[in-house]
This record gives sequence, C-alpha cells and structure tokens, in this order.
Amino acid sequence: MGQFVDHMLASLLVSLRLAPALAFAPPFTLLRVAPIIRVLLALGLAIWLVDARPTLTSGRLSSGSFLDLFIGELMVGVMIALGLQLTFAAILWAGRALDIQAGFGLAMLADPTTNAQIPLAGTILSYGAGLVFFATGAHYDLLALWTVSFDTLPVGYDALGLNAEAVGNFMALIFVMAIGLTGAAMLAIFLADLVIAFLSRTLPQMNVLLLGFQVKAMLLVVTLPICISFAGALFLRLMRLAVTEPIRFWGFAG
Repeated sequence: MGQFVDHMLASLLVSLRLAPALAFAPPFTLLRVAPIIRVLLALGLAIWLVDARPTLTSGRLSSGSFLDLFIGELMVGVMIALGLQLTFAAILWAGRALDIQAGFGLAMLADPTTNAQIPLAGTILSYGAGLVFFATGAHYDLLALWTVSFDTLPVGYDALGLNAEAVGNFMALIFVMAIGLTGAAMLAIFLADLVIAFLSRTLPQMNVLLLGFQVKAMLLVVTLPICISFAGALFLRLMRLAVTEPIRFWGFAG
C-alpha cells in the first residue's frame, strides 16, 4: 500500500512538470480540447514516466517537504512551457506587425479556443507553425525533453537559478526569425507605401487613404501565402528551438 501511495505521489509531482506545456502553451492550446483533458493526459504520461524511471522520479521523495517538491517541479514545467510560449508569441507579434503595416491595425479575430483576440496574419502563421510542430514530430522531441530533464534534475533536486542570459539570447533569436516569416510581405507593403506617397504628391486630389487600404490589403492577400510557402525552414527551425532550448534556461545540458 505504501509503495502505491509513493507511486501516485511521484506521478502527481511529475505531472506538474508536464502540465504547464500541455495545458497552457501553444500549439496545444490551438486545439479545441478541454484543459481538463490535457491535464489528464499529463497525469497519464507522468504515470508512464514514473514506471520507466522510478529511481529518478520517486527515489528522493523523502528528501524535502512536499511543498518544496511541488514548487520545484512546477518551476521546471513552467520553464519548459516558456520556450513554446515565447516562440508562438514571437510569431503572433510578427503577424500583428504585418497587420498594422497593411492597415488592419483594428482588425482582430476571436479565438474560439481561448476566447482571446488575436491578429489576423498572426493567426494564420500560428496555425501554420502548429501544423509544422505536429507534422515534423516535435511533440516527440518535447516528450524526449521531459525524459532527459529527469537525468539532470530528478524529482527532489535542489532548484537552480534561471539563466537570464540564455532566455535573452533565445528571445532575440526567435523574434528575428519570426520577422523573417513575414519579411517579404512587409517589404512589398513598404514599397507600396512609397509609391502611394509619391502619387499623392503628383495627384493631391487623390484619396490616398482609401487607395492605400485597397492596395495594401490586396498585397497582403497575395504575398502572405508566398511567404508561408517559402518559410518552411524557418517554421521548422522555430519549432526545434522551442523544444530544445528551454533545457538551457536552467543552465544544464542534456
């Protein structure tokens, strides 16, 4: 009976390392699945991990208070989920910047999954990134990351400080790459702005505002699919970074 209780307690703690990514981080939040289902999935995977690695997951349960173990596992889970959150936030930000440049600054979509307002182009890019994430098996890499994390940070470890430099470098890299997803469309719209500006000097009676909206909206419709079709390597790189770089946030290598 005591062994069963220890096994369930270890599974509950391990699920805290998995639940933040599954329940609150994209691309899992892009799927219309109830959060309780994702939490139960995290618990099921945690039970499997405890069975697979009993020494690393339940061998140190008596080394500290349950509250310390709870906070430690939750912090590791948050750091792993942070990589996904930052990556998709960078993609949404790039889409929002493109929306503003194209004249869709006030156009927002209602996400039926999260009931949040999201940018028009950013939504397309986010779902494209989610498709690449699952199509390339990045969810298996995420499972491997959880498994490897127990080799260096088993349950009951002494908590390590956050590596702010690694987080900063990661954010700089993904935001630059996110701009690369929409760079061609932004350049086309910027050139259209220049042409319209010169036309307004030649024909001051022309309704520049109305013409600008029409031209830039058509350019966005034409150039955004082209950008996405040629951005497969960038999508793939972003998804790989999202599931491999968080291991550096705690200063350990797997």
